Amino acid sequence: MPQRRPLDDGAVQKAARLSPDAAPRLLLDEMLAALARWLRAAGYDAALARPSAPDRDLIGQARAEDRVLVTRDRTLASEARGVQALLLPDASLDDQAAALARALRLDWRLAPFTRCMMDNTPLRPATAEEIAAMPQTSRDRPGPFRACPRCGRLFWPGSHVRRMAERLERWATAPTPRHPP
Repeated sequence: MPQRRPLDDGAVQKAARLSPDAAPRLLLDEMLAALARWLRAAGYDAALARPSAPDRDLIGQARAEDRVLVTRDRTLASEARGVQALLLPDASLDDQAAALARALRLDWRLAPFTRCMMDNTPLRPATAEEIAAMPQTSRDRPGPFRACPRCGRLFWPGSHVRRMAERLERWATAPTPRHPP
């Protein structure tokens, strides 16, 4: 089982790059769905709580799956005994990404575009048949072409991936403030 770092919201040291296997596994409450998708885009195992899940269920899931519980809910964070919990500010996505990276020493370039952004499943290389079903303009790109074995979605490096990669890079290289935003 990978070693977990204690949560340190004032962390200013740059951590060595993690391997995906050593990266923290996360459980985000439903208020953080956009952040969960960005974490998946960066390669993190970021489960998203089901809508209206009771706090006790989220705490139980975090404990059972050895996940860090990430929330904006002060009550949930204070009740999360026996699990690592991180309370994020009610702020912009960029500010939340910075606070999360600082607290958990995340690398936003961990393993980009290797997980399904919708269901969190690790992607696999797309088959020739799946690639043939893609739009011609997408097939003409150099790849990589990936598929989600759970939901069947196909992924290829279009202009949206370039824009997303730019944002992940911006978050990864942002100066680390000494105090939370």
